[in-house]
Amino acid sequence: KGGMTVIKNDENELVPTRLVTEWRVCIDYRKLNEATRKDHFPLLFMDQMLERLAGNEYYCFLDGFFGYFQIPIDLKDQEKTTFACPYGTFAYKRMPFGLCNAPETFQRYMMAIFHDMIEKTMEVFMDDFSVFENSFSTCLTNLENMLKRCEDTKLDLNWEKSHFMVKEGIVLGHKISNKGIEVDKAKIEVISKLPHPTTVKGIRSFLGHAGFYHRFIKDF
Repeated sequence: KGGMTVIKNDENELVPTRLVTEWRVCIDYRKLNEATRKDHFPLLFMDQMLERLAGNEYYCFLDGFFGYFQIPIDLKDQEKTTFACPYGTFAYKRMPFGLCNAPETFQRYMMAIFHDMIEKTMEVFMDDFSVFENSFSTCLTNLENMLKRCEDTKLDLNWEKSHFMVKEGIVLGHKISNKGIEVDKAKIEVISKLPHPTTVKGIRSFLGHAGFYHRFIKDF
């Protein structure tokens, strides 16, 4: 999928980051989020989802296009997203990043769209979709059903970041295949190159990186 660049921050720590070559809007919605009633819709347990995916022969990994922007905002609520910039005052018609309930709202939509397929023929975590099966022809059928559902609900996918009928792939930072769940070697390389922590903040940063793979580290 997308490339990764490793840079040094102000404290000389190596930090993995994606290289962005275009303008991106970032709105401070902290005040709006404080006044927003929180949506406690549960996100999936990542470990359980990975366990269900592992052990299959064929996979299709698909990526949603424009993320949250696929979710329309009710007309009466659009004014709540208003922001000002040198070019004028604007409000979003579609759900932007930065809203406290955006992840829960998006996952709720995905669960509603694919409710009869999840855990049986596919998994979805936010805008990451995984179709699986042990038979090539059955996996192809599962993919066809999933794409038909996307077409019916006008859900756009990013074909450039999608992979079809493969034996393995990276899902949420883990390598998934018929062998089971493995670590992503690219991320291990980043962790191995981190400088030895010398401060409390540095230790917390290191544990945050290493803790992502705690399931593979005995007595972590």
